[in-house]
Formats: sequence, C-alpha cells, structure tokens
Amino acid sequence: MSSRPKRPVDRRLLAALAEYPVMASLVGVAMADRFTTTSTPLGILASVPLGDLAATVQRTAAAGKIVFVNMDSTPGLGHDPGALTYLKGIGAVAICSTRAAIIERASGLGLLAMQKVFVTDRSNLHRSVQSISRSQPDLVQFMPAVVLRYMEQQARDLGVPYLAAGFVQDEADVVEALQHGAAGVCTSDQELWELRRSALRAS
Repeated sequence: MSSRPKRPVDRRLLAALAEYPVMASLVGVAMADRFTTTSTPLGILASVPLGDLAATVQRTAAAGKIVFVNMDSTPGLGHDPGALTYLKGIGAVAICSTRAAIIERASGLGLLAMQKVFVTDRSNLHRSVQSISRSQPDLVQFMPAVVLRYMEQQARDLGVPYLAAGFVQDEADVVEALQHGAAGVCTSDQELWELRRSALRAS
C-alpha cells in the first residue's frame, strides 16, 4: 500500500521542541494544572475524566500550551469520528493515539496528530513503520525510549519528527534520545519538564 503525500511539519511543534525537548506527560487534572504554570510549551493529556476534559483543555490552551489529548487513555472517549469532532469542538488542537485510522481522520479535521508506537520486536517495528508511512502523523512517539538504540535508522528514514517515551527519568536519558535522532522526549517527571536544549548542550 502506498503512503500518502507527506505534510509539512507544523512549525509550532518544531520551534517548541528546538528550545524545550521535553514534552510533559500529564496524568490527571492536577498535573495538567501544574503544567500551565511552567514554561514547557508541549504536553500530552491523559486520564482526565470526560466531564473535566473540556475545562482542562481550555485551561491549557489559555496558558498558551499545545496539548495532545491521548484518546487511548481518556475515560469515556471513543475512537470514532464523533470523538474527534467533540475534541475539536471543546478547543483541542492536537490528539495522540496508537490507531492509524484516528491519526488520518484527525489530520483531515485540521488537528495535530501524534502516533504512539510500542516497539516490542523487529516484526512489530516493521508493521509500525508501514502504519506511520500511511497515516503521516505530525509526530511519532516511540516506546520504550531504549528502543531508539536499535532502530535509529528506521526512525530517521520515516521523515517524521519522533519522540522517545517510557523510562525517561533523568537528563542522561534525554541526551541519549536526542543523540539517536529524537526531536525530544515525553515524561511525567516534572523535574525534567523545563529543561532547555541549550542547557543540555552545555552540560
């Protein structure tokens, strides 16, 4: 199956990651509220009850953040076109999912989209690369972060900015991911959220 024509990467994402290579993983409302007080521009929102989702999305947007709503980890939110329409209606600008069909639909609605990929073995990696080629997300998130050691070339060949997630616990983990071509990392470790790329280069 042939891939779709590649979309240009959103400049807001590239500019944000160029300065702040850590995307905040936000689990629940309290963590999302803490995120709004930081300088970190990018986040992933998960585990927020549907009744609290609109207000939480709107608070992060008002703080000038770009937040990807994790559709796989939002209780009560489906995986159909109606869910995407709902998210856009409450002011969401970006979504995250493991499902390629959702990524494609989101892009069609003008939403930024990040595709999550869990790499468990080489055959899984091959299938994932094919899926990403078809769906053409704005970003790819590879989990766990350590797999980048073994798949850097395949990741680079995708032509899509990618992030490392899972077991990113300190600055050394961030540096290693960047050395393997990642545009950044995702972590819930709040001590890492405001790391600047310039500080990592200087260390």
